Amino acid sequence: MPLNIKDLKITSSDFAPLTRLADKHAGDKGNVLPKLTVSGVPEGTKELAVICHDPDAPLAHGFTHWTVYAIDPKTTDLSDAQEKFRVGPNGAGHMQYYGPQPPAGHGDHHYYFWVYALDTNVEGTPTREQFLDTYADNIIEQNRIVGLYSN
Repeated sequence: MPLNIKDLKITSSDFAPLTRLADKHAGDKGNVLPKLTVSGVPEGTKELAVICHDPDAPLAHGFTHWTVYAIDPKTTDLSDAQEKFRVGPNGAGHMQYYGPQPPAGHGDHHYYFWVYALDTNVEGTPTREQFLDTYADNIIEQNRIVGLYSN
């Protein structure tokens, strides 16, 4: 399926692209999920998935801060996604959002909040890597917003 990257968007009223996330969103300073909004969901979408990932974490595959599946494609406000939809494991294996907490002095880390429009439903609660391996061919469209954070 050809990838369309023109319509789907994920935005936040809590941060602009490539700006610093507020301390309240950090894992050790409140752990509040940023307000996220989805728009431009393409026709044929059966489900949305959202993943927050830090590729700058000093681990082989970075660190996944949040995975959430089974998001109704009519959903625009993800404020209650943690409670309303199927949350998968973060990089520590916990089924919850875990905000930024880079090592002190490690500089700015990039937090990618990816939204994926899928032509199928995701089974279970895969890790980020399992999701990408299993459902890459089912992604109709994807987009992201990136926030920064450092300690």
